[in-house]
Amino acid sequence: MPYSISETLLWLFAINLGIAAGAGFYETRIVVPQWLTGSQETGYHWNRAAAVDANVGLRFWSFVTTLPLTLLTLASLIAATLAPLPLKGWWLLAATAALFDRLMTFGYFIPTMLGLMQADRYSNTEAALKALQWVQLGYLRHAALLIAFLATLKAFAEFYLSR
Repeated sequence: MPYSISETLLWLFAINLGIAAGAGFYETRIVVPQWLTGSQETGYHWNRAAAVDANVGLRFWSFVTTLPLTLLTLASLIAATLAPLPLKGWWLLAATAALFDRLMTFGYFIPTMLGLMQADRYSNTEAALKALQWVQLGYLRHAALLIAFLATLKAFAEFYLSR
């Protein structure tokens, strides 16, 4: 693959991963506490109205990750297989970690959030437990994105060292 194409793809992948990782940390720290409140002592409460009102899936994530990161991940998997070593290894690690994030997102996170946002789908207790599980599993997704982002940065280093 010509350097200009692979370099551009790597840049776009890194930028999108950085935005996705940072936005995920922000959402977990700032936005999610508006949806899921309480503690182990008092119990948790799922605020469906706040989640529906925020609608971050359609207002933000669909533009940043749903299509763009998914396409960049798939393109990176292909481009990484054509890259020379050691760039290939780091880029494949980044793309694989991002693919893991994408699979978790489409297989669990999006369907679960859509269910939590539907009225009368779960009882208050079930919704709170489901939301708590969603948050806790989100840390695994954050780790995957962080690994992908850091591996992409290392791939950059290898890319420019090989020139």
